[in-house]
Amino acid sequence: MERVLDTLREISVPPLFGLAIGGAFLMLGVGLYQAGLQQFFEEVGKQENPSAVMAIEQVLIRRLAKFSQRFLSAQRAAALKRKMIMAGLDMRDTVLRRPEDFIALQELGVAGGCILGLWFYFQNGLGLVWLPAIALAVGVFLPNQWLNDQVKKRHLLITRALPYNLDLLTLSVEAGLDFTAALAKVVERGRKGPLLEELALVLRQLKMGKTRADSLKMMVDRVNLTALSTFVSALIQADKMGTPLGKVLRIQSAQLRVERSQRAEKLAGEAPVKMLGPLVLCIMPTVFLVLFGPVIFQFKFGM
Repeated sequence: MERVLDTLREISVPPLFGLAIGGAFLMLGVGLYQAGLQQFFEEVGKQENPSAVMAIEQVLIRRLAKFSQRFLSAQRAAALKRKMIMAGLDMRDTVLRRPEDFIALQELGVAGGCILGLWFYFQNGLGLVWLPAIALAVGVFLPNQWLNDQVKKRHLLITRALPYNLDLLTLSVEAGLDFTAALAKVVERGRKGPLLEELALVLRQLKMGKTRADSLKMMVDRVNLTALSTFVSALIQADKMGTPLGKVLRIQSAQLRVERSQRAEKLAGEAPVKMLGPLVLCIMPTVFLVLFGPVIFQFKFGM
């Protein structure tokens, strides 16, 4: 009888142990859900974003931003804020509006990089020494590179749209409109883009009572583009000296077109140098393989 009881104990202990572990994890999941996950999913359900993934990302970034705000220095926050304004993120319907939001995005990237590094480790046997490198690349360098690309892209769009909108502003001023009315005409009929968004903001500031010089200086500080700074400096100087605005705008428009032509000539001159690398690395080996491959094959195998 004792042997039978011992046998039953040996058989029943492992299943009971597994059930106990499963029950413990179940209770832990229920506790976590009641402690925070329930509120998290309720907040996700309140988001207006139709995509569930984007809604979860917005809530995660918002919560991580509250946690990261206490560790963000004032100098780092000011630098990030300036770069985000230059990228135009403050004018978009995006969750990245504050420096702590960007830090939260980097933290999510680091977590994603750790998961990616562990996946490479278990799939391909790569050493764990690569894990910090992948995490830093995904979490720190990629968001910074994306933000710098957004700034460059916005500067390029503003540079391309500036001559056309400046011509429209010149024609409006020469037609007899004052600067505010001419600017309103440009905002109404100009080419859509970041420059028009900045001009619309200047127009709103003028209607709210700010001076022309202050509004234009604020636009220059937001954009930080040399061509736009030169144009605004000429406008402010003409306003101080009493020079006719239409004449100044006409001169600036002609100068911008000359600079655009010079920039196009510079890019055309740089094109052969930039093509030299792909030519040497990609095209020439293929040409040599096509030309001399049959000769080498015939010489080696005697065919």
